[in-house]
Amino acid sequence: MMLSFLASGTAHGAVNPFAALAYLVSGVLFILALRGLSHPTTSRAGNRYGMAGMLIAMVTTLVTHDIANIGEIGTAILLGGIVGFTIARRIAMTDMPQLVAAFHSLVGLAAVLVAAAAFLNPDAFGILDAAGQILTVSRVELSLGAAIGAITFSGSVIAFAKLNGNMSGAPIMLPARHVINLGTLVAILGMTALYAVSPEGAAGEGWLFWAILAAAFIIGFLLIIPIGGADMPVVVSMLNSYSGWAAAAMGFTLGNTAMIITGALVGSSGAILSYIMCKAMNRSFISVIAGGFGAAADTGGGEAREQRPYKQGSADDAAFMLKQAENVIIIPGYGMAVAQAQHALREMGDLLKKEGVNVKYAIHPVAGRMPGHMNVLLAEANVPYDEVFELEDINSEFAQCDVAFIIGANDVVNPAAKTDKTSPIYGMPVFDVDKAKQVFFIKRSMGGVGYAGVDNDVFYMDQTMMLLADAKKMVEEINKALDH
Repeated sequence: MMLSFLASGTAHGAVNPFAALAYLVSGVLFILALRGLSHPTTSRAGNRYGMAGMLIAMVTTLVTHDIANIGEIGTAILLGGIVGFTIARRIAMTDMPQLVAAFHSLVGLAAVLVAAAAFLNPDAFGILDAAGQILTVSRVELSLGAAIGAITFSGSVIAFAKLNGNMSGAPIMLPARHVINLGTLVAILGMTALYAVSPEGAAGEGWLFWAILAAAFIIGFLLIIPIGGADMPVVVSMLNSYSGWAAAAMGFTLGNTAMIITGALVGSSGAILSYIMCKAMNRSFISVIAGGFGAAADTGGGEAREQRPYKQGSADDAAFMLKQAENVIIIPGYGMAVAQAQHALREMGDLLKKEGVNVKYAIHPVAGRMPGHMNVLLAEANVPYDEVFELEDINSEFAQCDVAFIIGANDVVNPAAKTDKTSPIYGMPVFDVDKAKQVFFIKRSMGGVGYAGVDNDVFYMDQTMMLLADAKKMVEEINKALDH
């Protein structure tokens, strides 16, 4: 999101020693920002490092630039800042994933526009050779930067539409999609090579640049539509990685060290995060980035199975059992985010701790709609960091757990991931809530299924009591019963 502000940097070969040093300092601050953001206790400091690095990079670019008008750039930054500030202030936490996807699309579009500007006016960017042709290396940089940016833009638009409910979150499988995707990618690489070696690259073969751009927009769309809802958190981090590589490629074209460093950091960290999340979901990394390559054409999801007997409880029932427990593990999910129940949940945890109950929170790597979604919500509610645990750190404790309290989660506690080879979530590591002595499961109704579109056997276990209500309202009622 921050990368496009650097797009008005100095031309090729025009970076002076002061700018190089300033960009190096920015790069160090960006690395410290990533380091800080790796843990909740240091995340605020990480944000400050990132903002300081971005400020230094922007000021350096503005001071040393020799292309655009300072007034125009300042006006653009002011307007963009106002829009960004307004959106950030008004956006609900439940809409944060689609906001991130939308911002990724803008980064991709910025890379496309910078590449198009350099192609149309190469002299202003200092990328012409003695014969007046665009440099071969610059043609490659332009093509790759524009292609990755276009893929990021169109892919992010589809991700936004899926997350925002404008289109189905279910996988959309086109006939022969693997052949089409592979063919389009080969065509992009082939046209890039042809454009690079063409002696008339800046003029006679200029149509190749626009053809590369068009094909990239198409492949971005084709890569994301077959990816189902269960994999959307991976898609968000993957698109973040794409946006970084697009910015890095444009950094080479512009001769802007800050864009190269920052783009490489964003690209590599996003790729690593995507890999970690794929591993947490037992998904093939190549499979996801290739647009569901190898996924079944019919996942079998989307329909709840025939209704089976289940036990329904009340807030008073839950409060009584929670008071008697020694160990309670709370598993939040997207339903908690929708209901904005995190503050009531933290209050419930505080009330239980006053009763001598040991309370822990279990976070699945892909809970919610983007990486870290649940962690952010719990941090917003001031849940102590030392009470929040990742799947691998707490999963073994469910066997000794008195109560597993599930609020708005579904896929991450679904035992079908361990037992049903036909399930679209089969192989994904999930919480072993079925081993807990008592399970309370808050959801709005029995009619809905998780984002992956599959029913959950936990609903019908002997030790499970369903609490059917709005998550926030139910937790508030439990708190009233606990406080009496």
